[in-house]
Amino acid sequence: MARVQKNAVLKGLSGQLGKQLVFKQYGNKTVVSRFPDMSKIKPGKLQQQKRSLFSEAVAYARAIINDPVLKKKYQTKVKRGQTVYHYAIQEFYKKQKQVK
Repeated sequence: MARVQKNAVLKGLSGQLGKQLVFKQYGNKTVVSRFPDMSKIKPGKLQQQKRSLFSEAVAYARAIINDPVLKKKYQTKVKRGQTVYHYAIQEFYKKQKQVK
């Protein structure tokens, strides 16, 4: 793991470069590390359920933003600075809580 300090090019950089390097921010420092190998990690049952639920939420939101009529209807509901996509995901989770 490498630490970078006082470098104008890398300052504030975060994310990945291909599948080789990961740039992270810890306080005012930029840390560079190898891309993690997650091939041997097995998700638990609860994690699989949460991923499945999120996939459903994304499908729900995409269906709304791909339908011009629904998208226009939702644009009247969203607050300033919020997107229709994120509002739809939030609404999906609220509906899921009501069902339980």
